[in-house]
Amino acid sequence: MHYTRRNYRQGLCPAGMETFTVAVKETDLWLAVDGSAMVPGLPEKVEHFVWKERRLLERYIEKDPVFLQTLDPYVVSPGAPPIAVDMVRAGNMAGVGPMAAVAGAFAQYVGEWLLKLSSQVIVENGGDIFLRCDHPVKVGIFAGKSAFSQKLAIRIGPQAEPRGICTSSGSVGPSYSQGRADAAVILATSAILADAVATAAANMIHTHEDLHTAVKFAGEIKGVKGALVILGEKLAAWGEIELQGI
Repeated sequence: MHYTRRNYRQGLCPAGMETFTVAVKETDLWLAVDGSAMVPGLPEKVEHFVWKERRLLERYIEKDPVFLQTLDPYVVSPGAPPIAVDMVRAGNMAGVGPMAAVAGAFAQYVGEWLLKLSSQVIVENGGDIFLRCDHPVKVGIFAGKSAFSQKLAIRIGPQAEPRGICTSSGSVGPSYSQGRADAAVILATSAILADAVATAAANMIHTHEDLHTAVKFAGEIKGVKGALVILGEKLAAWGEIELQGI
């Protein structure tokens, strides 16, 4: 099955929200906002914001290349931009390197910026999602060749506070994983934390016996609200994970 990030976007937008896309280098965003917030020039403003945050991160990495390379918890250098600090904090909580949270970080930062303009926001960045919606959202699960792939979705009910829902995989997509999980999906209070924990959970999974270990690990991290892990024909779930068929 061919992998494409746009598989995550199908059916994601609730009625009454307007969508658009923004791409800056590797940051490929699909966004949804209230119809009243979709004003002329908004995509360009989002693009400008992404460029600004990317430049801050890239300039920091030039001074601290280990930040980009390490797969282990890390300590930022003085003067690191907020996005780098947040990535390190999430990576340290999950026991992974800061770049494990980069896609979730851009989803989170853009989502928080858009919440100043729109009461409802969805930002998807390569399968990593920031959302704050007044209506239920159904997020489809793409899990490679697993029998569950594109047949299950996670229903996220209306939330007063934003949520992050992020996916990592050892069998799908270009990101590096130490494990064999077809999907490790984490629901958390931020997309940055969800991304880092999803990476860590996916790293743990090599056999079916590892599924419950990964779910237990995720559930013990403060801020994680739910976890779903899939390997082949088996899955394990914990917390605020409401599964539905597609």
